[in-house]
Amino acid sequence: MKITRLTTFIVPPRWCFLKIETDEGITGWGEPVLEGRAHTVAAAVDELADYLVGKDPRHIEDHWTVLYRGGFYRGGGVHMSALAGIDQALWDIKGKALGVPVSELLGGNVRSRIKVYSWIGGDRPSETAAAAQAAVARGFTAVKMNGTEEMQYVDSYDKVERCLQNVAAVREAVGPNVGIGVDFHGRVHRPMAKVLVKELEPYKLMFIEEPVLSEHEEALKEIARISSTPIALGERLYSRWDFKRVLQGGYADIIQPDPSHAGGITETRKIASMAEAYDVALALHCPLGPIALAANLQLDAVCYNAFIQEQSLGIHYNQANDLMDYVSNPEVFAYQDGMVAIPTGPGLGIEVNEDYVRERAQEGHRWRNPVWRHRDGSFAEW
Repeated sequence: MKITRLTTFIVPPRWCFLKIETDEGITGWGEPVLEGRAHTVAAAVDELADYLVGKDPRHIEDHWTVLYRGGFYRGGGVHMSALAGIDQALWDIKGKALGVPVSELLGGNVRSRIKVYSWIGGDRPSETAAAAQAAVARGFTAVKMNGTEEMQYVDSYDKVERCLQNVAAVREAVGPNVGIGVDFHGRVHRPMAKVLVKELEPYKLMFIEEPVLSEHEEALKEIARISSTPIALGERLYSRWDFKRVLQGGYADIIQPDPSHAGGITETRKIASMAEAYDVALALHCPLGPIALAANLQLDAVCYNAFIQEQSLGIHYNQANDLMDYVSNPEVFAYQDGMVAIPTGPGLGIEVNEDYVRERAQEGHRWRNPVWRHRDGSFAEW
């Protein structure tokens, strides 16, 4: 079997899909995207395609190694996201060629379904209590919300109070047994993160995500010492070498690699295994499309330390299109009792509606994350 072509599709609301074709008629799909840099990642896929065309797609580990190590400059969001989508598509091809799901090729399932959470409240958290109640009514047993709006290095206490009021309202609305994740989104700096982490303790959160940016290891170490709430991070880390420092330092209780950013199925499985050795939980990052979710679920099936899965159904970014629009068999994402089933079909287990993908690619997108500023005019982390 030989690879004959790689084709990328920029599709609404903010995604990039990849189709890899072979001379035996078997095709694989992946989702190589970095939110706000979709066209850049597509260009990187095109560059990596020069090596892949004419190769046997089943030699996944070797292809991953060459596509990563074969460039003098390596790593980072764009390179690893391009490699991620390629890797997903190669696993999809291999599973289809053998007639088994990817999880079977990775050693077989340790679970048949996994708990999921629903995003509530949007970029600027508001009306979160009503949104949380609606999510619970739809069967979700966990939700995640942004904790704050803009926050300066040292800010006024009204910002803290607003965060506490939002979280308190959600906790009151859903009761004591629904998990609540609060995402600081890297918007908070060390001085205020210490305040927020302490003040949020009474609400018994499922986790606090990215209390500060992941590059601030000293701050993460301090926050980990003072917080009884599990600390989650990792969506902006892209390889096992990035995660090595976090795991060795003991800064995180939950890691959140994104299999569309962190080198695909091949690399994310290795990251998950490293975390398991440190007794750290896995909650894969996936506010993306159906191909990405299918890849995530194949990993959840085989990673023992996976405990919950992010997914984008109804997320505030999905305005022009939503999660199920691009697949012909949406029933494989069987949501029930706050969980979603692991797809069991060949490869990633989904059937991409290529005609609709091509139709929506005619519109495409140029999604960019907002640029926020503080009241004094200085840049604010989004």
